Amino acid sequence: MAKQTKFTFGLWTVGWLGADPFGSATRATISVEETLEQLKAAGAYGITAHDDDIFPFDASETERREAIDRLKLALEATHLKMPMLTTNLFSHPIFKDGAFTSNDREVRRFAIRKVLRNLDLANELGAETFVMWGGREGAEYDSAKNVVDALARYREAINFLGDYVVDQGYKIRFALEPKPNEPRGDILLPTVGHALGFIQTLDRPELVGLNPEVGHEQMAGLNFTAGIAQALDAGKLFHIDLNGQKGIKYDQDLVFGHGDLANAFALVHLLEFGKEGKSAYDGPRHFDYKPSRTEDWTGVWESARANIRMYNLLLERAERFENDPEVKALKQRAKLDQLALPTINSGESASDLRNSSEWSSFEPDEYFNGRGAGFVQLNQIALEHLMGAR
Repeated sequence: MAKQTKFTFGLWTVGWLGADPFGSATRATISVEETLEQLKAAGAYGITAHDDDIFPFDASETERREAIDRLKLALEATHLKMPMLTTNLFSHPIFKDGAFTSNDREVRRFAIRKVLRNLDLANELGAETFVMWGGREGAEYDSAKNVVDALARYREAINFLGDYVVDQGYKIRFALEPKPNEPRGDILLPTVGHALGFIQTLDRPELVGLNPEVGHEQMAGLNFTAGIAQALDAGKLFHIDLNGQKGIKYDQDLVFGHGDLANAFALVHLLEFGKEGKSAYDGPRHFDYKPSRTEDWTGVWESARANIRMYNLLLERAERFENDPEVKALKQRAKLDQLALPTINSGESASDLRNSSEWSSFEPDEYFNGRGAGFVQLNQIALEHLMGAR
């Protein structure tokens, strides 16, 4: 199973040179050809990119085309795929107050035009998912932006872009990427739940799903695995970003599993066995992390391998957990199988339920000082599998 997993990396991940708000770069730039060759050697299925990862923001048409053709040749030489593309609407000063939701109408129009060009590029490169992270769509002060108007402009932009994709006949879906804060004080659509609610207000909700990221949900104190379950339940898990995060702090972008390891284990178990014991998600397992600025290029490629190895190790242990006879018995004791059953019988009315004969034999008092669920024991066994003790 692990050998068939489609692992992908963003060019901005391994390509991060180590610069942060407190220090300059610690690594020198390398070529796109070497980047793809190293990722191929590490076991990657494909790569992803922002437009600005491929060519500079102010590239001329000639420079833009040369960079695109160079990337295409590198993809062909390494046989790597490019299942996802996105647009950088956050780095350049023009987007300091947002892109689709900037108070400045000219900036909003520029942002939509930038995305239109990159939808054409996504189609050219064979990408079928277009991620939208609204990193600057927000504010630091409540008085700085009318959020109701901002959401209307957000909706207008995505509706317009959806119409364009349909009119062009592109096989592209959009994936919104929630994040609560950083770099803005408050970012619009901050969590999986916020984004799911917003999607239902769009003209073409079927075209728009989610690209949740481990660190983004966990830095808000939320359970990432539970958020992914909700996205799966809604049929909206179009893409996923895997990394590591240690609690409520800045977005760390650690190697996958190098943060909340127990939740990473639960996530892999959900993705691989969450649909009647089979895979619940068939898309790429995409690593959106940053190699530590303490590392040289050898360390960068080792960190890329670490992401894949962590996922495969967790997959191996999740599979053992799934097939453990003691786990199966404990799940039955905890009545996990009953949760998949409808609560209301087929054709049952409210009157039928209220007057059912079952109430004569049902004893609520048995739940006091009895009928323990065994969840602690089940979790202990999960952790023992995670630790390789079983």
